[in-house]
Amino acid sequence: MKRRDFLKKTSISTAGAFAAPYILPSGRLFAPTGSQLVQHVVLVMFAGGVRQQESVLQQYLDGSQENEPYPGNIMYNMLNGAPPEQKIVFGTGEGGINPIPSLLNSTLQSQGTLFPEVSAFSAGHYGGLNSILQGSTVTTQGLKQKPVNPTIFEFLRRHGGYSATDIWFVGNGIGNSTPLLNYSAHPDYGAQYGANFFAPLVTFGENGQEFLADAKVYHPENELSPMYKLKYFLDNTFEQYGSRLETLGNTEEEKQSIKLFMDEMFAKTLNNSIAHPAVSDNGDLRTVGYACELMNWFRPALTVVNLGAVDQCHSNFTGYLAALHRADHAVGHIWNYIQSQVPDMANNTAIICTPECGRNSDPNPILDTNEWRAYDHSDENALRIFSLMAGPTIPSNLMVGNEDNPVGRISDTMMTVADLLGVKPEVQAAGTVSPGTMSLLDQI
Repeated sequence: MKRRDFLKKTSISTAGAFAAPYILPSGRLFAPTGSQLVQHVVLVMFAGGVRQQESVLQQYLDGSQENEPYPGNIMYNMLNGAPPEQKIVFGTGEGGINPIPSLLNSTLQSQGTLFPEVSAFSAGHYGGLNSILQGSTVTTQGLKQKPVNPTIFEFLRRHGGYSATDIWFVGNGIGNSTPLLNYSAHPDYGAQYGANFFAPLVTFGENGQEFLADAKVYHPENELSPMYKLKYFLDNTFEQYGSRLETLGNTEEEKQSIKLFMDEMFAKTLNNSIAHPAVSDNGDLRTVGYACELMNWFRPALTVVNLGAVDQCHSNFTGYLAALHRADHAVGHIWNYIQSQVPDMANNTAIICTPECGRNSDPNPILDTNEWRAYDHSDENALRIFSLMAGPTIPSNLMVGNEDNPVGRISDTMMTVADLLGVKPEVQAAGTVSPGTMSLLDQI
């Protein structure tokens, strides 16, 4: 049996799309009416629930833990400020005593503009991610539902004329409905205008290496066991969402380019040469390595990267601090890689970093191994986030707003991407974003 026939018979051609990229048709539908300010945008959804106190307020342990008056900045690739001097637990080595050295000669804050007090719509992860990508909040938007309103991906594909391989969503996994975010259920948009979704740690993880690498061909008489094991693996990750994927078009050129990219990534994974950050000891950091490879290969107009390791703050505050420090390292790596390794993107790329939600002001009862208190996300403090952007056309070393004067909303992130890539008028005309949503560039 040919591999192509096997894939059809086991429905992997649809189910496997959560692990490998979606390939969508290219071609311009309308000419954009806005002015394109940069050629490339990287949006890092700094996800998992990030407290203002440990990020932009740089309190470290001060205020969050009893009898631990130790402030400091553990995000010094992104933010200005001195690191903690005592109680170091967020780095590498036994006990986390070795902070990761900064990758950037100057912080993204000094290179760009920081909005330190931005208002989120939702204290939940999926609602927050939807707000970033839709530019709106829908009270009925829940898990296992496609976005109700068009995403920035669809606006760019439909109105900006961007091709399929110009728009990518790199997920840190396929759980928690993340793969559903690459296009909406809106009747005027949908799959034909969606983003290529790519979950590298699934594609190039243990199952991907065993079953997908090297374009293996399985013999139906003596290899039924691995065939059914693969079918179970992919169907299990697919059917939990309750609906089948729509048929997606493609071009031969795009198919060939993605095939070659995938082949190279399998080879690089095996010989440990993926462009990972210097420290790659969690899933977010490994995801970022593949995202860098993707940008180097395709030079996308928009690359959205989802991070989520800081979500362990529910029960492990020490691990949360370490993950936050590593997420900063990941962002520094992305920016440094673009500037030093991708000449076509080096001087015409903007980066935006925005958490999907914050975390509570008061702790829950759970203590970690350091007997430090953990934090959930459900109160007003969880609606406090920040937004940081840098790149051409973005003012440098500027801070807009403060604790007493919040400026910006989470929905502004989507409008800012639209502004940078030239489809802001179309997004505004569609009328699907939340009232008051503005490009952050218009609020400077």
